[in-house]
Amino acid sequence: KDAANNPRGIPYAPFVDKVEDYVSSRAEVDGTMKSFQEMISKYQFMEVNTQRRVAGLKEKIPDIQKTLEMVQFLESRRPGSDPIETTFELNDTLYAKAVIPPTDEVYLWLGANVMLSYPVAEATTLLESKLSTAQQSLENCEEDLDFLREQITTLEVATARVYNWEVTMKRKEKPEHGDEDAGGETKRVLPNG
Repeated sequence: KDAANNPRGIPYAPFVDKVEDYVSSRAEVDGTMKSFQEMISKYQFMEVNTQRRVAGLKEKIPDIQKTLEMVQFLESRRPGSDPIETTFELNDTLYAKAVIPPTDEVYLWLGANVMLSYPVAEATTLLESKLSTAQQSLENCEEDLDFLREQITTLEVATARVYNWEVTMKRKEKPEHGDEDAGGETKRVLPNG
């Protein structure tokens, strides 16, 4: 891969092609495995936070779209046209009726209990910008989730490779260190034969 990070700064996980590049002896296996597990934990933490962000954006985007549609509707009404009667939501279970005359001004919630008055055209521009930013954020988050899952899988494979390498090394060391044959008798190695 060309870069050490993805576009939002999340680092790539190391790909273990040759275990010998990461561990030179069995003594280093525990440290390497621990390091890989720590990286997996970090990626999983980032994945959970990104999933929360995606959920928030998926809730926020329809609200912005609905508000934008309403502002565009108000913008399309001509001065001098008859007022419209509508029902609007005060909270989840409470609605009220209102009569809305043609207007060139709307009030938008900005968050943190702040509401500002905007000319309709400016409100449309602001909402279109916020919608575009939220959609781009959602796209980035979904891309990051795929990237994080890929990095977690890469590290899980790397962990398995290091573990398998250690098992292979243990098997190779047994015959070298084992002086007893299967019957429990000590083997004697005679010089020259």
